Parts: sequence; structure tokens; C-alpha cells
Amino acid sequence: MPHNVRLRRIRRATVAATVVLGACTSVIAASPAANAQTSADGGVYVALGDSYATGYGTTPITDPACGRAQKNVPYVAGLWLGVGSHRNVACSGATTADILQARNGRAAQLDALTSGTNLITVSIGGNDLGFTNIVTTCAALSQRQPTGDPCRQSFRNADGSDKLQIKIAAIKPEIGKVVAEAKKRSPNGMVALVGYPSLVPDSGTSCRSARVPFADRDFAYLRDTTVRLNNAISEQAQASGAKYIDLYTESIGHDMCATSTRRWIEPLLTEQGAIAPGAAHPNSQGIINLGTDLAQALSVYRKTRIVNPA
Repeated sequence: MPHNVRLRRIRRATVAATVVLGACTSVIAASPAANAQTSADGGVYVALGDSYATGYGTTPITDPACGRAQKNVPYVAGLWLGVGSHRNVACSGATTADILQARNGRAAQLDALTSGTNLITVSIGGNDLGFTNIVTTCAALSQRQPTGDPCRQSFRNADGSDKLQIKIAAIKPEIGKVVAEAKKRSPNGMVALVGYPSLVPDSGTSCRSARVPFADRDFAYLRDTTVRLNNAISEQAQASGAKYIDLYTESIGHDMCATSTRRWIEPLLTEQGAIAPGAAHPNSQGIINLGTDLAQALSVYRKTRIVNPA
């Protein structure tokens, strides 16, 4: 087994043990002693974004209005990195507009940033694209044409162009605005745009079932849509001077169609046919692994630690 694979497994096991043993506070620290140690060199970390940064569908919940759970991907990343201070203001259903401005009685997520913030992660774009509508549309249409691609057809314009691909192009500059404003508020901060994990098989192969009710030929379309959105986020990161964190590659094979022991993403429905609490979102195992992957990627950029600016 390659050394980096062994190391990754050891690190994941360590984080998993820490989480399960209850190192769960709003500020990422396992104990006062640990907090005293990391506060000197751990940095200030703020997580912005949507439900993929909230631990949506898992418990315990700390912010019911945003579906934010105590354990989430940024939380695990902060544990692994040993940050001194951490604040997660991500909210389920959030779009780029929710990060940029006050909406629906909630402050702009960017208001959580200060001049002393030196790490910002942003998970955004899925709700701008209409993630919930896409999933529900695809699931509903599969009942009429289970072996075809009715969802892809429903998002096709008269000229044959894809509505979602056009929408993705329009999202890019909005993400650019988020990065620009984050840099303005936290000039010493590193901004990292976080991509979405693999939700359905990367092969595009159908795994249609009662729990994953998509039409056979729409699996490839859903895969392509996720990849296109991630590519757009990556391109915008490069254009705006942010870092792009790829969570898709490491999650291949751990999508909602994987076995229960390998699955990081929850299927749409439960065994009883109800909507799953964390439908199409990372489960506890996914949160641990994706959080570790996020931390490892960030540590490469920041030389294994988030360091306070001189």
C-alpha cells in the first residue's frame, strides 16, 4: 500500500475517533489545553456556503434555520488542521446572493469575516444552479421513462443547448464577486472554493433503484452536470486568485449508489420510501472523509498549518 494512502487512512481514523469521542464544540478544540496551543499558531477560519458545508441531515443540530449540524465538513477540516478559532455561517439553501448580502432576515455570510480572518472556505453554486429542482425533476420524470433520459430532455432548449450549462456559465461571475469581497474584508486570508463531491457513479452507469429513482440514461447527465459545475468553480478560482479544493476525485466510488459501508452520500429515499433526512448530501462517514480531504488539500497550500500573518 502506498505511503500516502496509509497516511490518509491513519489520519481519517484519527479524525473519526476524535469526532465520535465527542470533541464537539463551536470553536474547534478538543480541550482547553489544546485550544491554548492552537490559538497561538492555528489561525482564524471562517466557513461560508450552502448545505454541503452544514452537515445537513445529520445530528445534533446547532442551527435549525440553516440545517447546520454540530459536525460538518469544515468542522472536521478545522479539527485536523488545529485551527485556533472557527466559525461556520454556511446555511442550507444558500446562494451566492446569501453570501454577498442580507436576505430573508439573515445577515450576509460575508459579515462573519474580519481583517484577522486568515482562512475562508466557500461551498457555493449548487443552489444558484437549482440543485433541489434538478433532483426532484429527475426523480419525478424517471417514473414515466425509467430507461431513457427524460431529465436531460427537460433541461434542453429548442436549439438543443442545455439550460443548466448556460446557467453554470452565469454563476461563475457571481462566485467571482464572493471571492473579491472576501479578499477585501480579509486581506490576509486565503480563500478556497470547495467543489462538490461525486453524487452518482462517475462511470455514468445506472444504479436505478427505489432509493435512487433516476432514469437509466440520466445518471450520466447528472454526473456531467456536477462535473461542469465543479469545472466552473475551479476556473473561477483560478481567475480570481482563490484556491480550488477538489472533493470530487476522492469521493468517486462513494456516491449514493455505493454500499452502506462505502457510501459517503445519502440516497434520495429511505428504505420505507420517505425522503431521506440528508438526501444527496454527505452522511457522517462522508463528513469525516471529505473533511479530512479538505484539510489535506488546505495543508498543502498552507504548509500543513494555518499560520497567523506576521
